[in-house]
Amino acid sequence: THEDRIKVGEKLVRWAQSGELPRVLLYHKPEGEIVSNDDPQGRPTVFSKLPPARDAKWLAIGRLDFNTSGLLIFTTSGDLANRMMHPRFEVEREYAVRVLGEATPARLEAMCAGVPLDDGVARFEYLEEEGGEGANRWFRVLLKEGRNRVVRRLFESQGLTVSRLLRVRFGIVALPPRLKRGQFMALTSADVERLLAWTAAPTQPDLQVMLPSAAEPHNRPRRSSPPR
Repeated sequence: THEDRIKVGEKLVRWAQSGELPRVLLYHKPEGEIVSNDDPQGRPTVFSKLPPARDAKWLAIGRLDFNTSGLLIFTTSGDLANRMMHPRFEVEREYAVRVLGEATPARLEAMCAGVPLDDGVARFEYLEEEGGEGANRWFRVLLKEGRNRVVRRLFESQGLTVSRLLRVRFGIVALPPRLKRGQFMALTSADVERLLAWTAAPTQPDLQVMLPSAAEPHNRPRRSSPPR
């Protein structure tokens, strides 16, 4: 029962109760970090920026390239991570993209119609220009898949170079404007419950994008000072 306690010697053994909500963190990844626990090249990892998971481990929901910034979601629930990442659920990923080159109407139409890549056809579900200066133009794009470097490869297929790439939404979770680069925030219990309810039917068209409201952003946790 929920009142039972198990001890091995003097140590209390903790475990996740069946009705316990998973923990969910949002992290604003800057460029120059990898989404991995280990890197032979010694590059900074996003996991070093997160607080302890307390008798669990953080699972990244999706990945972002070393040179890509924006929203990363972490959870202690393997089921939640799987439901948001599995291709059959076609969860939307939205990006702001700065592109160098001449984005002609024909090139933009081709990326929405479908482009053969080396691992299959890919396309944008939505693509809209959002202005810019000189040779650099900003676009807002939406995909329902998470193949490696797929946004960059779609633009590269049309002779265009992505100079900045920012993920602004994953499913119903949007990147909170007050969450600055390198900061994380925990979802409240109410927001976690809403996210779990959405994952039960992620293709419902009437569910609104969620901007977490109550939790406050935090910087990388400080290590405690050594005793003197």
